[in-house]
Formats: sequence, C-alpha cells, structure tokens
Amino acid sequence: MVEERRDDPEDDKLTVKVPETAHQISTDSWFQAGFVLTTGINSVFVLGYSGTIMVPLGWVGGVVGLLLATAISLQANMLVAKLHEFEGKRHIRYRDLAAQIYGREAYYTTWALQYVNLFMINIGYLILGGSALKACYVLFNEEHSLKLPHFIAIEGLVCILFAVSTPHLSSLRVWLGCSTVLSLIYIIVACVLATNDGLNAPPRDYSVHWSSTTDRIFSTIGASASLVFAFNTGMLPEIQATVRQPAVRNMLKALYFQFSIGVVPMYAVTFIGYWAYGSSTPTYLLNGVGGPVWVKAAANMSAFLQAVIALHIFASPTYEYLDTKFGVTGSSLKWKNIVFRLIARGGYLIVSTLVSALLPFLGDFETLTGALSTFPLTFILANHMYLVAKKHKLSSMQRFWHWLNVGFFGLMSLGATIAGIRLIALDSKEYHVFADV
Repeated sequence: MVEERRDDPEDDKLTVKVPETAHQISTDSWFQAGFVLTTGINSVFVLGYSGTIMVPLGWVGGVVGLLLATAISLQANMLVAKLHEFEGKRHIRYRDLAAQIYGREAYYTTWALQYVNLFMINIGYLILGGSALKACYVLFNEEHSLKLPHFIAIEGLVCILFAVSTPHLSSLRVWLGCSTVLSLIYIIVACVLATNDGLNAPPRDYSVHWSSTTDRIFSTIGASASLVFAFNTGMLPEIQATVRQPAVRNMLKALYFQFSIGVVPMYAVTFIGYWAYGSSTPTYLLNGVGGPVWVKAAANMSAFLQAVIALHIFASPTYEYLDTKFGVTGSSLKWKNIVFRLIARGGYLIVSTLVSALLPFLGDFETLTGALSTFPLTFILANHMYLVAKKHKLSSMQRFWHWLNVGFFGLMSLGATIAGIRLIALDSKEYHVFADV
C-alpha cells in the first residue's frame, strides 16, 4: 500500500506502508536462500543454454558472454540486496522498495514489470517440463499419438497440485533438497552422455550460421538476453524477505554461494553440450544425447519434476499477493485455505499452461523475458535505484559507472524486445498454434 506524505518540502515523494503478508518472513538461513537461488540457476532451463546461447554466439562469444553475465549479474543483485533496508525499513517486495525510492508510479510500474517477468519464466518452465515428459514418452512409444501440448497440460496439472500442497516459499525446505538431487541427475546424465557422444563423433561444426546480416544482429541480441535471463530471478527482495537478520549480510552470502558454487553445474552442461554437438545442438539437450533408454528416461523425469518445484519458486510472489489480498490466514491445512489455493493458484496456472501450449517456442520466450523484464528489473532499475538512494555517498566515477549501466542495458532491452517479438512472429508463421515442436 502506498501513501502520500504531504509535509515533505523537497518534492512529492511517497512513503511506503508495507502491507501485512500472509506468508512467512525472516525465518530462513542464508544457506536456504542460496539453495533457492541455485535451484533457479540450475533449473531445467540449463538443458537449453547450449542451443539458445552457445549456438548463436559460438565459443568465443558464448564463453566470454557467460563470464561477463555472471559478473554483472552478481554486481546488480548485490545492489538490490544492499537496498533491502533502505531508510531503516525492510522492503519485502520489489515494488515496495521502488516506491520507497521513487514514489507511487514506480510502485505500479515495477509491479507490472516483475509479474510479466515471472509469468514469462513460468511459461518457460511449463514448456520445458512438457518437453521433458514428451522426451520420456517417445522413448517407449513409437506411435507418438500424444503431442507436446498434451504434456504441457500434464505439467500444468502437476504444478497445480504442488501449488495447493505447498503454501509458501519457506515451506519448500525439503523440496529444495529434492530439487538439488533432481538437478544433479539430469545435469550429470546430460554431461556424461554428451561427453560420450562427443568422444565418438566426427569433428563438429562450431561456426555460427546466419542467413543475413539482420539475422546475425537479432540472433546475437536475442542470445545476449538469454545470457542475463540465465542468472537472474527478478524477485530478489521477495527471496531476501525470507532470510533471518542480518538480512543484507546473509543475502550477500547467499549471492556469493549462487555465483560461485551454484554456477558450476550450469557452466558444465552448457559447455559440454555445445562441445559435443556444435552448431547442431538441440534447444533441449536431452533430445540429442545417445545412451541407454532407461538412463535418458530417468533424466527426463527428473527434469519434469524439477520444473514443478522451480516454477513454484517463481510463482510465489503471485501466490503471496493473492493470499495477502484476500486475507488468507490461519493454518494452511484449513479447508477454506486449501480451496482458496486451488481456485486462485489453479486459475493462474491454467492461464499460464494455455499460453505455453499455444506458443511453445522456448528460446523466443527466453529472449522476450530478458528484454521486457530482466534487463529493466535487474540492471536498469537496480543501478538507477542505487544512484538515487546513495547519490550523496558515491564518487563521480561510481556515478558514471551506474549511469553507463543504465544507458547500455536500456539500449539492450530495446533491441532484445524487437528481437524477441521478431523471433516469435517468424516461428508463428512456421508453426501453427498448439504446435508439436
């Protein structure tokens, strides 16, 4: 809730009255927050980065791009984490922090950007989860009577059941351990099978292929958007809200964990996948690997289940808003609360599933998500908020650096938006709606 402060002689700034939340806050260790972040970075999306990042950029562009994206993403997330207690208040939502710094318009603008970001990420998880289940299905069924939209619908149904049974982000404790095991299964299987294929394959083509200069420009910009998408959640304040005091110090520890140990599996599967298959690397790596059927089936089922857990993390701000808005209180096992979760969360996931099945173009959604929300939320807004909040404490060189980030990522956001819309338009011409891609 945002409330005007009329007695401020400086300007028409607003002060933020943080709404009560129906979810738990200030209860988790930095290690649990680190695992939440690492779950996101090593989610089933990692099985697509060889094809969506390395293929358009090649070895030099892909490796340098991933290293740079790691560094600048850590820096941008640290800025947001350090502002968590700006002006002596804990800001448990991104929009609350933006409103405290800028005012009412920023509150609603940030809210819109964030929920577009989370909605698009969840679409990606539904597409990937459905793709994993389909990949498992085709291993044992030669008729292929079921298509990708059917498996996306199954993924959506399982996500609804999980959302109803898991009330809030802090209740994921045991599921984070399950997610880690599931991630290790599909990452290790993908790495081992791809390595075996690479050792036994003839020389691969690692050159980057473009049909025109325009295609080269848009493909590079699109892959750059996927780069930043790989490392950023767009919901750091909401994750930080679950962390015990001291919140800033503990969140920084979680970020260091994410961007050190947490990125190693993602790097491994991305680089090994591209090394093994070169420019022919599929957008879902397990579709291209050889090996025992049961091993590939286990990896695909692990990817399917992990997508359910990861989606719940990125849907949690939406669930928190709905629970708080409609005054959900008391035990999560009360029939009233269970029915509410079924209706509210089920409705959200039904819409998400329908959009996912309608346009199941994974790489295109990664690009558009990076453009519309990851660039603005993680880089443009983070750097500008830090400039405004710390304007009297920054040196001229620091101010120049933050303004440089704002300008550069503003241009990247514009270019990536055009690239993402162009990719979806091109794929929509090639494939019909509810396509079996």
